[in-house]
Amino acid sequence: MSVYFYGCITLDGYLADKNHKLDWLFEVGTTEETEYDSFYQKMDITIMGKKTFDFIATIEEKDTIYSTTTNYVFTHSKDLPLNQFKPVNGDVATFVSDLPIDKNIWIIGGNSILAPLLDHDLVDVMMIQIAPVLLGSGIPLFTQQDGLKKWHLQKINHYGQFAELVYHK
Repeated sequence: MSVYFYGCITLDGYLADKNHKLDWLFEVGTTEETEYDSFYQKMDITIMGKKTFDFIATIEEKDTIYSTTTNYVFTHSKDLPLNQFKPVNGDVATFVSDLPIDKNIWIIGGNSILAPLLDHDLVDVMMIQIAPVLLGSGIPLFTQQDGLKKWHLQKINHYGQFAELVYHK
C-alpha cells in the first residue's frame, strides 16, 4: 500500500481561503496543465473529509468524478448525495491502516485527514503543487503534531503557473 497526498497550496501554505473557498486556485490554472490524469489512473482509493466532499458536490462533473476509485468521505452523515462516495467515520489512521496493502490511496484535501496520517507516519508520498498566490490567512495544509518528519525531494515539475514538489518518506 502506498498513501499519497496530492494537492495544491498557495505560496504561503494554504489549501483554501478562510471561508474554505478555492476561487484563487481556479483563477491560476487547471488540472489539464498537470499530470493529474496519469496520477489518478494509478489510484485505487480516495479519502477525503466532508468539507472537501461538499466542494466536489458543487462541481458540474460531480456524477462522473472519481469513477474508477473507491471513494471514502469522513463524515458524521449516514448518507451522501453522490452514490460513488461512501461515508465513514472514526479514526482515519486506523481506517487507512486496515485497508488492503496492494492499494494506492489518495488523500484529497483537508488537513483534518492529512494531519493524523502524518502523525502516524502513514503518508508515503507528497505531491504538492504550489500556486503563485498569497492569501495571508486561510486553511493551512500542515497541522500535524510537533515532531520532526523528514522527507526526500524526488523531483520538481513545472506546469504553467504551478511548481510541483514530489517528496518521498
